[in-house]
Amino acid sequence: MPKAMVAALLGSGPSRLRNVPDIRDVRVVRGLLQLHGVTVRPGDEPGELILDPSHVESANVADIDAHAGSSRIPILLCGPLLHRLGHAFIPGLGGCDIGGRPIDFHFEVLRQFGATIEKRADGQYLEAPQRLRGCKIRLPYPSVGATEQVLLTAVLAEGVTELSNAAVEPEIEDLICVLQKMGAIIAMDTDRTIRVTGVDKLGGYTHRALSDRLEAASWASAALATEGNIYVRGAQQRSMMTFLNTYRKVGGAFEIDDEGIRFWHPGGSLKSIALETDVHPGFQTDWQQPLVVALTQATGLSIVHETVYESRLGFTSALNQMGAHIQLYRECLGGSDCRFGQRNFLHSAVVSGPTKLQGADLIIPDLRGGFSYLIAALAAQGTSRVHGIDLINRGYENFMEKLESLGAKVELPNGSLV
Repeated sequence: MPKAMVAALLGSGPSRLRNVPDIRDVRVVRGLLQLHGVTVRPGDEPGELILDPSHVESANVADIDAHAGSSRIPILLCGPLLHRLGHAFIPGLGGCDIGGRPIDFHFEVLRQFGATIEKRADGQYLEAPQRLRGCKIRLPYPSVGATEQVLLTAVLAEGVTELSNAAVEPEIEDLICVLQKMGAIIAMDTDRTIRVTGVDKLGGYTHRALSDRLEAASWASAALATEGNIYVRGAQQRSMMTFLNTYRKVGGAFEIDDEGIRFWHPGGSLKSIALETDVHPGFQTDWQQPLVVALTQATGLSIVHETVYESRLGFTSALNQMGAHIQLYRECLGGSDCRFGQRNFLHSAVVSGPTKLQGADLIIPDLRGGFSYLIAALAAQGTSRVHGIDLINRGYENFMEKLESLGAKVELPNGSLV
């Protein structure tokens, strides 16, 4: 939904976005939009925002830096700002430390559209001397962020843009739906090719943001690891089919109705599995970390091959300190080689279980790893102290209240979770 907020910058009139969670990434984008003159106010219903870009203006560099430092989403403002103002500034970007996510390709894409980019001490300054032009682009990897960058830039560029090897995640389709509502012309082919015919003007939109399938899977994994029972309102079967198949193979149970999905541990032993992450429609990398905690309670050896982010398995060292048996390998232990093979990255894991977890002091390394630590702490015997929980606020709305509603015993002394 932050990407739909960015898309509102492209419109000539106000947009209405519903089902917006109160998470840090949303607050970051809201602040950046307001810095650039976009009026953002609550709508009539909870979780609704009205975004009016009628008076877009340049923002102070220091203010942009203050708002953007904790998120990578601001890179996506480049295309819309180039169209609206003819220039944009992007400071050094933050985000989770889970592997290389270079922004150089974003800038190279914008150069292909006709932008000029000057590297300065405080960030990157971009200009569009003339109207941006459509072009042919092939992604070396179907990156979600790079695909979003192309879409947000191509819709108002002159001519046709052809993007091959594009990401096709549900969130990408949702952004395309938003842009189409605004007046864009976008076609998706079955071979990961997206064609965008630029238009001269876009209007506003009315849209209900997707429910977060990544958060839903996190709570599902929590139910499995703790032998619990959790109903996730808003969880949708269509966007989670690959996860649901894996969940069932491990031994988890679920029930789907019109309002959401109930996940639970049905009793008995969980089963070990071989798991390989991949881009959609494969098993999403953001599903991997929470599920690994549940796999520590499965009988036998589970094999996990991470193919999206090379450093995403580093969080397992803390699980080992809690009593898990997880060994990392540099080799590709999945069914096929991946781009990290022979590159000295610890990107495969063997999880031996079941093991009893013990409470420990934990420092959150990243968003999904952080929530995984919460799951481990709930499954462990004794008390755990989890430090740095503010990072979890980036992607999980009111997670403390949700934990308490599920019966977890939590306290918040000085920014730590007990």
